[in-house]
Amino acid sequence: MSHRPLRAACIAAVLLVAGPVPRAGAEPARPEAESVGVLLTRLQGLYQKAEEATEAYNATEVALKAGQEEERQRTADLGRARTALDSERALVGKLAREQYQGTRGLSPYARMLLAGTPQAALDQRLLTAREGARRAGVLNRLARGEKKADELAVRARKALDTRQTLAARQKLHKDEVAAQLKEVERVLASLTPEQLTRLGAQEDKNTAAAQRDLLDSGRLPTRTGTPTAAGGAALTYAAAQIGKPYVWGSEGPGSFDCSGLTSQAWAHAGRSIPRTSQEQWAQLPKVPLDQLRPGDLVVYFPKATHVALYVGEGKVIQAPRPGAKVKVSPLAANPLLGAVRPDPGGTPLAEFTPPLLPGAGATGTSGDEDTGYSSEEAPAAAPAAAPAEDASEEASEAAATDEATSAT
Repeated sequence: MSHRPLRAACIAAVLLVAGPVPRAGAEPARPEAESVGVLLTRLQGLYQKAEEATEAYNATEVALKAGQEEERQRTADLGRARTALDSERALVGKLAREQYQGTRGLSPYARMLLAGTPQAALDQRLLTAREGARRAGVLNRLARGEKKADELAVRARKALDTRQTLAARQKLHKDEVAAQLKEVERVLASLTPEQLTRLGAQEDKNTAAAQRDLLDSGRLPTRTGTPTAAGGAALTYAAAQIGKPYVWGSEGPGSFDCSGLTSQAWAHAGRSIPRTSQEQWAQLPKVPLDQLRPGDLVVYFPKATHVALYVGEGKVIQAPRPGAKVKVSPLAANPLLGAVRPDPGGTPLAEFTPPLLPGAGATGTSGDEDTGYSSEEAPAAAPAAAPAEDASEEASEAAATDEATSAT
């Protein structure tokens, strides 16, 4: 996929539902014939579709990893079963050769008949029965081993088929993300600088209105409480990632997508949560917005395709979308679905010192200077463990390098 930069002034568009992506080869709408509102809605819809495809890719990636592990386990089980089966077959072969070659002398039955005393005959009879049981046991183990090996071979094949199916599905999702992002690039490349500036201003205006409505509605807590120890650790981790680029399918350390950031933040707090925003919404306990505490996860859009980490004071930390960086945003920057709490049984701390956050507008987002690129890999300059300020500078330098390369 091209690393061609997305133009920065428009990249902070809020994700909202829009119409379908134009068919390949279809005549695109002329941007100059569209109002700023229509253009913004179209771009927002494209970004949302790209994020939906990203979360579908992430879900398939999780299933694929599980499938690969199952395939490895089934293959290992089959290998052990076949080794045991080979041992049983070797033992059966040895018994057959002994019987054929007569290496044990007289047969057990002959030895019993030739015993000199009744007690010796009884002893020989017991030995004969024991030998017969041993041979029968070997044959039974051989039969069971063959059956088990056959069953494991079938399971191993099913596991392989499942993995191959998931790999093919993952490729489809990957291609869908690439197609959506190419469409975004096509639309942005067709806009004039004036249109981009007007789009950014309109997006700020829309976000400001949505944030004011949310704050005035009384749906949020009247005061920001303290997080639990785990929630505080998750918040601190997320704050340290500010400035790192959004890269779809990424879960750190140099870049993140939305659910990659939230799942890694809570993983570093010692609690494993689902990888995707849909599963976070589906599996974690819901919490009313007026009971939000720092560290909770805020989920967006009807399909739960975006997620952010609540900071307090009506703000979240999020990895917004391709072309953007991890940032602090107004809670109402996207259409709210609800909130979930990864540690419902945790006790809030008596005191908590929030991590130092960069300045963030309470109402707008376009002033965050998104870098604007859509690659599926993090820029080479993005370090694995740089401070947020350094990561931001290096990501910007990487974007500039990409732009210069594209121009040549």
